[in-house]
Amino acid sequence: MVADRFFAHSGTDENRSDWQPLAEHLHNVGRLAGERAARFGMAEAARAAGLLHDLGKYTDDFQRRIAGDAVRVDHATHGAILAVERYGQLGHLLAYGIAGHHAGLANGAEGIERTALRDRLRGAGLPPLLDHWRSEIDLPDKRTLALPLKPHSRERSGFQFAFLARMLFSCLVDADFLDTEAYYDRLEGRASVRDAPVPSLHALRDRLDERLARFEADTEVNCVRAGILRHVRRQAECDPGLFSLTVPTGGGKTLASLAFALDHAIRYGQRRVIFVIPFTSIVEQNAGVFREALGPLGEAAVLEHHSAFFAKPPRDEPEHFQAREKLRLAMENWDAPIVVTTAVQFFESLFAAKPSRCRKLHNIADSVVILDEAQTLPLKLLRPAVAAVDELARNYRSSIVLCTATQPALSAPAFAGGLDDVRELAPEPPRLFRELERVRIRHAGVLDDETLSDELRRREQVLCIVNNRRHARAVYQSIADLPGARHLSTLMCAKHRSAVLKEIYGTLERGEPCRLVSTSLIEAGVDISLPTVLRAEAGLDSIAQAAGRCNRNKEWPVDASEVLVFATANEDWAPPPELRQFAEAAQEILRQPQYRTDPLSPSAIQAYFELLYWQKGGEALDAHNLLGIARENGIDSLPMETLAAKFRMIESGQMPVIVPYDDDARETLKGLRNAERSGGFARKLQPYLVQMPPAAYDALCKVGAVQPVALEKWGEQFMELVNKDIYDVVTGLSWDNPTFIKAGNTIL
Repeated sequence: MVADRFFAHSGTDENRSDWQPLAEHLHNVGRLAGERAARFGMAEAARAAGLLHDLGKYTDDFQRRIAGDAVRVDHATHGAILAVERYGQLGHLLAYGIAGHHAGLANGAEGIERTALRDRLRGAGLPPLLDHWRSEIDLPDKRTLALPLKPHSRERSGFQFAFLARMLFSCLVDADFLDTEAYYDRLEGRASVRDAPVPSLHALRDRLDERLARFEADTEVNCVRAGILRHVRRQAECDPGLFSLTVPTGGGKTLASLAFALDHAIRYGQRRVIFVIPFTSIVEQNAGVFREALGPLGEAAVLEHHSAFFAKPPRDEPEHFQAREKLRLAMENWDAPIVVTTAVQFFESLFAAKPSRCRKLHNIADSVVILDEAQTLPLKLLRPAVAAVDELARNYRSSIVLCTATQPALSAPAFAGGLDDVRELAPEPPRLFRELERVRIRHAGVLDDETLSDELRRREQVLCIVNNRRHARAVYQSIADLPGARHLSTLMCAKHRSAVLKEIYGTLERGEPCRLVSTSLIEAGVDISLPTVLRAEAGLDSIAQAAGRCNRNKEWPVDASEVLVFATANEDWAPPPELRQFAEAAQEILRQPQYRTDPLSPSAIQAYFELLYWQKGGEALDAHNLLGIARENGIDSLPMETLAAKFRMIESGQMPVIVPYDDDARETLKGLRNAERSGGFARKLQPYLVQMPPAAYDALCKVGAVQPVALEKWGEQFMELVNKDIYDVVTGLSWDNPTFIKAGNTIL
């Protein structure tokens, strides 16, 4: 070690002239972290975290390690200890992120997989911290570190502190990653991927205005849509906060919400627009709508982020992912002007503990967030999800828009701990629903599979929506011989579904037969219109969404356009218990005389949600007692890891598999095998993912049907389907027989 020189990252020169000095790295990370936290008033606190995060590298042991000695060193805990000593309670909030900036956030008191912060702060086994840091690092004065939280209530203070700790952690992790990336870019003479030009929100709005100027109010429905758009855009002057956009399906919510978001963000200096979509299946489609609306700027402006590629540091050496290795993680930081993501990705990240999931969180602050189909949030996590939405608007300068035709009843005081001062953007929603009435809803009774098939056979243009993928495949196979038979489900990758939808649009435009069988993925964001829709029993919100695919543009008389709700005779196709609760609440509302003739009106929808929440009860709306767990702990014992482990919108933890569906996918996979960084390739591969339950995923891995891409380089982040014979060109992936190989593919 060169006397009195301490390094953060090692280079290639033996005399260490190209190594990154530790003080330089700490100051860079402090500055970058402070810039990110400035948006929510915590710049100095985040700067302190950046200066302290690698303080433990001021030890002989770490400098020996960076020089090549095989010695394990905890270089994060010294900074966490000093944060608590210097800054007290606020320092404790910083300590969670400092101690966890490689392995992830731990609980304050009792750990699960990670050692609890309280135990780490004892400092047992740490190498001595050398005093050289004092001459190189100037920490902020305690008096400059404010805690500007607007409290919600005494009961929610623990939740608010945990949320802030996670946001500060996000600023730190992103800053650490960016400075490390910049150092290695310079070292290796590589242009930074951050240098690519990104269009401004002003430029994007100009392009959108050009697109909207071509919109023709040439029909009754288009006139209503144009009126909605004008009114919604006028509301962009409202102060940032909570909004609702309650417009019937087919009323033009997608572009109206984009126009509002750009106008509002520009008016108040907010940084980006984030669209949160309920289903992975339509992220690509909505992103495509935005790109088309934004013209030539769309490609550079819109980021799709459907799902995370998984990468975990090894348990026995969590700090393995430092320096170059850290850059191999497929981490997303949502630095685009427009982000289109899923509800699972958005909300699970807000409760996450891993650096790869939390890195992007600070970019939600000071943004406009559109929660599309807001009613689809799972009931078991509804109260903590609502608390997170409230916190973003309350303390992080985010404007949140609950955008749906079926507005959930989430306002306080009717909803305990609910939202205050939610402002409606649409003009007179009850009137809009009357003006855009296009269908009749009728219960068709119990239909067995044969009768259901007959119903589809006797209609030339019809959509059938069922509650699970196996049922969709079975119904499709029963009519596969008919003209225009089509199938959609999440067993098909997004590129495949987009290709099928393109075919369907052409079929309908030509007036040809179209018999489409789909899961509920088609109920949000798919701009399709057929004269009849058959819908398996579901909640009133799902029925309303199904109705939005029927006579969408009033192509047929209202009395001739039906949504036929049916019960399934086969128990194998019965909805899971939670969906059955939705269906039972819908049936009860439909039986009430005041709603029978207009079951999709805002008043009927509100009654439906109030009944559903009452039936569930307050405890069931926070099934894992996340708010209670947070309430019971102080700043020194926040349950960071526990909250992350228990907030799971999909309990089974779906696993992503890459389907080499077309030449673009195959070329991207080829490039990934030879690349040194994965981020750009991860973005390109997202439209080719199919999410699988763990048991099925393990079965495919066991027989070699799914294999890692460049295992030695990326580990198991990127898993490719190599047995292409179990991916059907019509119905997608099937794991019933993972060893099946078509005879023609066995010929060498």
